[in-house]
Parts: sequence; C-alpha cells; structure tokens
Amino acid sequence: MTDSGGVQSVERAFELLEALGDRGGEAGISELAEASGLALPTIHRLIRTLLALGYVRQLPSRRYALGPGLVRLGERASALMATWARPALEHLERSVRETANLAILDGDMVTYVAQVPSRHQMRMFTEVGRRVYPHSTGVGKALLAQLPDDQVIDIVRRTGMPRYTATTIVDEAALLTDLAAIRARGYSIDEGEQEVGVRCFAIAVPGPSSMTAVSVSGPNTRITLESAEWIVPALNESAQALQEAFGGVRDA
Repeated sequence: MTDSGGVQSVERAFELLEALGDRGGEAGISELAEASGLALPTIHRLIRTLLALGYVRQLPSRRYALGPGLVRLGERASALMATWARPALEHLERSVRETANLAILDGDMVTYVAQVPSRHQMRMFTEVGRRVYPHSTGVGKALLAQLPDDQVIDIVRRTGMPRYTATTIVDEAALLTDLAAIRARGYSIDEGEQEVGVRCFAIAVPGPSSMTAVSVSGPNTRITLESAEWIVPALNESAQALQEAFGGVRDA
C-alpha cells in the first residue's frame, strides 16, 4: 500500500499508461523507466499484465503502445463526462447565448467531449470527438497554461505547430508568452487562430488532476474583446459547476 492509501501496483500501472500517453501513445522500455523511475523488472511485470488485459500492445519494433482495451473505457468515460457536463453547459449557453464547449487534453491533442450550440442562426459548431492541436484553440491554450513550460514545449515539438490562419501562433517563444498572459489573466483567447472570424474565451476546470477546459465560441462580430466582461464570469461559474459534477463522491 502507498502512503495515500492506494495500492502501489495499481498506481504504478497507471503511471506507465500515462507515460505512454505523454509520449504520443508509444514508448520503449528504457523510455518508460526514465519517465517513471521504476526498475526494469517492475516495468516488465506490469507491462505483461497490461498486455494480457489489452490495455497495452507490443509493436513489431518491440516498443509498447496504448492498447485497444482503453478505447472502450475512453468512449464510456467521454459519454459520462458529456452527460455530467450538460446541465452546466446548457446554463452557460443560456447565460451568454453563444456556443458552450467542453474539451480535454487527450495525450498531446485536445478532444471535444461535449457541446451545447448557440441558438443563433449563425453559430459555432464543433463535432464532439474532434481532435485538434492544442496551440491553436482557446481550450487547448487554457489546458497548456496549466502545465510547466518545458512540458508544453515537449508536447508541441511532438505534435508540431501547424498554421491554420494568419493569427495562429506557430512559434514556441510566442506560445510561451501567450501562456504566461493566460495564467496572469485567468482565461485564454482564441483570436481566429483555428478558424477565421471566430473568437473564443476558455478557462480550465479547476482541480488537481483536471485537464479539462470549458469555452464559449462564436463569430467575432458578436463576441468582441469587451464581451469578456460578462462571458468570463459565466465561464468561471460553469467551471465551478463542472468541477463539482466531475468530483463525484470520495471514500472517507
């Protein structure tokens, strides 16, 4: 048992899965040892168990990758998150009358897991399940701002920083500057960096292990920079509600 009351072997198994996720979904044994600090015999023992359960698979190169067993769990977890999030997102959409989104950091990418579209005829729509690069979206930058700069650089070097519009940030130093501003300001702004003519405000859902962000997006003709005055407080209220919704009940 660990000091926190958890089962050490379970914690170590999840450390390996997270290490695989942090490295784009695959890694060699030596990389896993360096990332986790675990002894090689321990890693081999845990990997054998994860292989048998289908949560890890071995590639022809003898490297290890996240396995298909995680897909089913991930799909069900995403569906539950969307269900739990819907009341808060509906309240957010009613408050600001613009599209409300929920997204998670999924490995090195950002995945949209829930959305309540605006009732305006002209509105922002993002398909649930869509994966996007974190450097070019409001939710992505809100999530990156929760990480140390060195971890951010590791992520964007693995993914690359493709340009989508004239305002997309494609320079590492410029991204770190923007993230510092987000941390100081408390929310991120997407200035048409993913799609021309769209502005988005986003904040991370609070919580020590939460890599989830909520956002409001819409045409920049309706969502102006001045709109932050009433949109950001609504985002903060929704983030608190989402934290409670995702917190669940903990054992005493």
